[in-house]
Amino acid sequence: MIWIIGGTSEASILSRKIEDVDDFVITSATESEEEFIDLNKLIVGRMGLEDMLNFVEEKDISLIVDLSHPYAKIVSENARKVSKIKNIMYIRYVRKKSEIPSNAIYLKTYEDCIEYLKNISGTVFFTTGSKNIGDFEKIRENNRFIYRILPANSSIEECKEWNVAMKDIVAILGPFSIDFNKSMFKEYNADYVVMKDSGEAGGTLEKILACNELNILPIVIGREKEDGIDDLDEIEKIIRNQKKKGE
Repeated sequence: MIWIIGGTSEASILSRKIEDVDDFVITSATESEEEFIDLNKLIVGRMGLEDMLNFVEEKDISLIVDLSHPYAKIVSENARKVSKIKNIMYIRYVRKKSEIPSNAIYLKTYEDCIEYLKNISGTVFFTTGSKNIGDFEKIRENNRFIYRILPANSSIEECKEWNVAMKDIVAILGPFSIDFNKSMFKEYNADYVVMKDSGEAGGTLEKILACNELNILPIVIGREKEDGIDDLDEIEKIIRNQKKKGE
C-alpha cells in the first residue's frame, strides 16, 4: 500500500493522476480535503509518531509520499522517522519558494513575526490559518486582528478557544485571485497582511500584489530550505514504478 500524506492542493491533483492505481491511501489532519479527494481513499485525523507507526503496520505501507503543508514540519519529521524505523521508502514533495519583492517584510520564523507585531499598531489581516491564532492573540493588545481561516470545524473551534470575535473571522476556502484579495483586504481596512511563503499553489504572489495595489504592508513568514521533489509528474512516475515492483 502507498501512503500519501495530504494537506495541500497538490495531494488532490496527485490523487487524480493516479486514480487508476488501486493500492494507495491519503491521510489529512482536517476535513478540508473531503471535497476534493475520493472519500474511499481518504482518512481524516491527526497522527503523532506512534499513530504513524501503527498506521504503517496496519496498512502494510511500502512507500510514503509526503505532500503535507510546507509549514507542517512535525508531520514531515515524524514521517521521515517512520520511514527509517520501518525501512520504508520516503519521498517529499516540496513547493518552490516565492519571489518576495523588496517592499515586503520577510521574517524567517513565526517567532520573528510575533516580535515584529509587538511593535505595530493598526489592523492586521492574517492569512496564515488557525494553527497560531493563540500566539497572535497573546500580543494583540488594542490592535484589530482579522483571521482568514478554512471553513472547517477545527478552525472555528480554535477561534472560539481564543475568544476571537465573529466579526474578526473570515471562514472561506481558497485559492483567491488578486482582485478577490484586494476586495477583502480593503473591506477590513487592513494595514498589514500576514502570510506564509506557501508558493504558487498557496497564492502568495496574489496576496502580495493585492497588498501592493492597496499600499498595504505585506509580512511574509519564511520557511527553511527543504530537500525533495518539486515535480508532481516525477512523483507519479515513482509511485507507478513502485507499484510495478510490488506486482
